Amino acid sequence: MVERGGRRIPEATVARLPVYLRSLLAMADDKEITVSSERLAELAGVNAAKVRKDLSYLGSYGTRGVGYDIEYLVFQMSRELGLTQDWPVIIAGAGNLGAALANYGGFGDRGFPVVALVDADKKKVGQKVAGVSVFHIDDIDDLVAEYDIAIGVIATPAEAAQSVADHMAAAGIPSILNFAPALISVPEGVSLRKVDLAVELQILSFYQQQQAPEAGTGS
Repeated sequence: MVERGGRRIPEATVARLPVYLRSLLAMADDKEITVSSERLAELAGVNAAKVRKDLSYLGSYGTRGVGYDIEYLVFQMSRELGLTQDWPVIIAGAGNLGAALANYGGFGDRGFPVVALVDADKKKVGQKVAGVSVFHIDDIDDLVAEYDIAIGVIATPAEAAQSVADHMAAAGIPSILNFAPALISVPEGVSLRKVDLAVELQILSFYQQQQAPEAGTGS
């Protein structure tokens, strides 16, 4: 459970809010005004009862026969997810993955501006990726102080991930997103999320296998 203003919101609900928000923003762009729980459930890939339960944690219950006001839901979810302000991001690792993440403009558009990259390779220091300067990993303390960095992204080789996480935590970065294929630990009070691309591919492999015709079956 996550405590919010005296309310306890389940972590599973928190994980679904960005999915709902993405769908709501698309509908808002299409000038839609209201949405039913059934429609939002279909877009999010869950059932309508779960949508209604999730939205009830935000204090939103909709109107029978009308549905939910899209603009108000966007406001509620943006506020709940902390998207009403910017959260500066630093990326550790200026290789292919780090460069790709820095080049993705969607982070800044959604309130997560990438303010710096850091790398242990001194040859990369001073370069720019998508207009963002690359610094040495040893400069991370100064960067955190200068930019008030809220989120550190680890895009390094696996063997460097734990050391980078330790460096980020020691510098005072409160939240870490780990893309490296390694299990890492962080001190109490530091939030850690992992994006494991290999695991996601394995899950897709499972579904691909389910959809494929069974080998050796005859007509």
